[in-house]
Parts: sequence; C-alpha cells; structure tokens
Amino acid sequence: LVFRQALCPCIFNVPTMPGTLEDALNHLEADHEFLMKGNVFTEDAIKTWIAYKRKNEVDALRLRPHPYEFFLYFDI
Repeated sequence: LVFRQALCPCIFNVPTMPGTLEDALNHLEADHEFLMKGNVFTEDAIKTWIAYKRKNEVDALRLRPHPYEFFLYFDI
C-alpha cells in the first residue's frame, strides 16, 4: 500500500506541489488573490516578480544544458 501511494499519490487524493519553478509561477499567476488581502502585495508587484523570475531564472535555465545532459552526451 505504501509503495502504491509513492507511485501515484493521486489515488489517495494527496495534494501535490508544483514540480518546477515554472509550474509554481503558473499556479501563482492563476491564483494570487490571497497575497493581495490586507494590501500585503499589489497586483503589479506580483506580476513584476513573476516576470522577473521567468526571465532571470526559468528562461536562463532553459537556455543552458543541464549537468546530466553533459553526463549523457559529452562525458564519453
């Protein structure tokens, strides 16, 4: 039973976290109303932060090979 849960948590209705920064940013972009309650953050601040993270982290990583790719293809 524990092994099955580890393979597919969806069977047990266990909520999951985003698997990547890009997924997390997509979820944040879709649902960030809770951050604006009490004037903690503004809509503009959230959108600016998401755009910054995409440009400087997500896109920057996407444009470069992963260390495992070096292992697979260049470490011959």
